[in-house]
Amino acid sequence: MKLAGIALIIIGCLALVYQAFTYTKTEKDAQLGPLVVEHQEQHSVPIPPIVGAICVAAGVAALVAGGRSSL
Repeated sequence: MKLAGIALIIIGCLALVYQAFTYTKTEKDAQLGPLVVEHQEQHSVPIPPIVGAICVAAGVAALVAGGRSSL
């Protein structure tokens, strides 16, 4: 439980700091024999700040729940 909590806190902090991630996609426009015409497009996927906050809160809750041990 503690490992999951730490991972959620780290993911939540990264989501709050970066707020988006980008990736590059290569698309083929035309092909005439050995000649290939391609172009690359960059796409950006936004991450709402609420997602990062929820991950951090869930991580803290997991740490608190994992810290309590009933013997």
